[in-house]
Formats: sequence, structure tokens, C-alpha cells
Amino acid sequence: MTDPKTLAIYAEKAGEYAELTDAINTEDPMLASFIAAIPAGGAVLDLGCGPGASAAVMARAGLKVTATDAVPEMVAMAKAHPGVSATVATFDDISGTDVFDGIWASFSLLHAPRDAMPRHLQALAQALKPGGVLYIAVKTGTGSHRDSLGRLYTYYTDAELTGLLADVGLNVTIRKTGTTPGLSGEEAPWIAMMTHA
Repeated sequence: MTDPKTLAIYAEKAGEYAELTDAINTEDPMLASFIAAIPAGGAVLDLGCGPGASAAVMARAGLKVTATDAVPEMVAMAKAHPGVSATVATFDDISGTDVFDGIWASFSLLHAPRDAMPRHLQALAQALKPGGVLYIAVKTGTGSHRDSLGRLYTYYTDAELTGLLADVGLNVTIRKTGTTPGLSGEEAPWIAMMTHA
């Protein structure tokens, strides 16, 4: 994710975003399902980790957590959680083969341009170990636009995202939908999918 305006907004509102995500992620049933699907002590990547709330829950569960975010202020917060190794990186910095037992991409890839999504998913699929788990959550809809804060979003339908995942060999095993107010306060429909390589 390289949109300068989106990055600047997250940097400016890092503390506010941390308060919002801490409350959500500590009780997220999808996060619990993701952790349960990873072998004990397994290696996981939190892609677009934000302040690291999800990464912290994974680390407390005994997983080996690598966290990345393009916003240095977010990475500094994520690093403060015990057991979380966090670095500044964009989606294009993800590489390697058979590295992770699981990848958690919660409301991060929706900030990438639509034409970049196939290559990002290909890199993630390659980074997964055989049988590895990818969790992805995005806002649903069509097109791309900025929210009231100015953050750039790319929206996906269930069928479109399922197809993109299938194209890189990832099969959806669990899906969940909902509508939640985010940092901007706007209610937004979303879909979350758990997939296996």
C-alpha cells in the first residue's frame, strides 16, 4: 500500500486506531479460528498489522509472529507487544517460499489498487507452507473511493475475491460477513475469508 494520503492519515491517527482495534481484535472469533488452525508454535505473518492488536493475541497463543505495516508509527506500537517482531514494509516487500504456517491480512489489502491484488495474493500464496492458512478481510462493494477521512479503499464482491483466491490455489473454507463502523465512523459492509493452500 503506497497511497501517500492513506499512509499519512494512519500515521496521524495511530493512537486512535489502536484504541479501536484493541477492543475488536481481543474478542474476534475469526482470529481464534485462525490461531486454532495453526500448528503449535507455528510461524505467522500479520500483513498490515496496524498497532499490532491481532499480532499480540497470536503471540500470547504461542505463535512466532512477524508483523509488517507501511506506517512507522503503527510498527512502533506493534513492536511494543511481547513476542511480536514488527518491521516497516509494503505489500510488495513480501517474498519467499514456504515461510509461514499462516498469514493474517485483516482489512489491509483493501488499500491496494485492484490491479495489484493478483500479484499480492500470488506472493502470499507462495509464502505459505503447504496446507497453510490465509485469512483476508475486505470491505464489500464495487470500485474504489476514499472514505470521509480520505483513505483510499478498493471494494470487492464475494465472487470476485473468491475467484482471485482460487486463481492462486487458495480455497475458501470459512466466510463471514458483517457491517461495522470503522475509524471514520461510517458503517461499512465487509467479508472475511479463511482459506487453505
